[in-house]
Amino acid sequence: MKDRRRGVLYAVAGGVFWGGSGVAGQYLLQDAGFATEWLVTARLMLAGIILLALDAARHGGDIFRVWRSRRNCAELLFFGVCGMMLVSYSYFASIRYGNAAAATVLQYLMPAMIVLYTALRYRRWPSGLELFCVLLALAGTVLLVTHGDWRALAIPLPAFLWGLVAAVTGAIYTLSPKRLIRAWRAPLIVGWGMLVGGAAMAAATRPGLWSGCWTPLSSLAFLYLIVFGSVAAFALYLGSTKYIQPSEAGVLASVEPLTAIVLSVALLGASFGVLDVLGSACILATVVLLARQ
Repeated sequence: MKDRRRGVLYAVAGGVFWGGSGVAGQYLLQDAGFATEWLVTARLMLAGIILLALDAARHGGDIFRVWRSRRNCAELLFFGVCGMMLVSYSYFASIRYGNAAAATVLQYLMPAMIVLYTALRYRRWPSGLELFCVLLALAGTVLLVTHGDWRALAIPLPAFLWGLVAAVTGAIYTLSPKRLIRAWRAPLIVGWGMLVGGAAMAAATRPGLWSGCWTPLSSLAFLYLIVFGSVAAFALYLGSTKYIQPSEAGVLASVEPLTAIVLSVALLGASFGVLDVLGSACILATVVLLARQ
């Protein structure tokens, strides 16, 4: 029971830290004037370097050995660019045009995307529960985006579209490194994925050395985003799977959007009404139901 409590605490803490990272990102993007490309590049590269350094210190092994296989190289590059880079950029782009609460909830359409991908990939019709979850996620998205009024969007269209992209690329980010993580270690693969994704973003956008208005508050927000919202969140979440089932950890980590909603309302003055709560609940219910299955 002590180990189980520790696992639950780790998973919840990881979800809370992730939720806080969205709010920190919203402050940096909207109030401090940081560029999305620069923020994504800096976050991925710094967090990736820290994760790789911690992995090397803990295991005392060669962190470059994973690159000695052509198959590993191809999968790492795909994970870093199509998974880590794209999901990070689309998530923060959705925040920039909208808010952290809506972007985080939209990103949690990812399980429904995985169900659809699995059905197409293996040419099988989704089970009754899977189909119900997809429809439930769709209903929640409609409520969140339209508030029941089809004539107007409750959130800006770019924020909604980038949120959908974050859900799709989040599915890629979840599925693509499975073999590598089983063969190696999650922190090693995630660290390399972050570093590759950050380097790819830098090459594609050539962000400047500095971005935005650096103040004590923006510096603290940026530090939180790297240390707690990235490194500590991944470490706690992955560490929780030593004590509880991964499906349980996934459900517990869904405290992330709840954290983003509460902090957005409390710290940034975001509005989140009854229909927003109902739509978010529908989307998050799919996470719980699919994880139980």
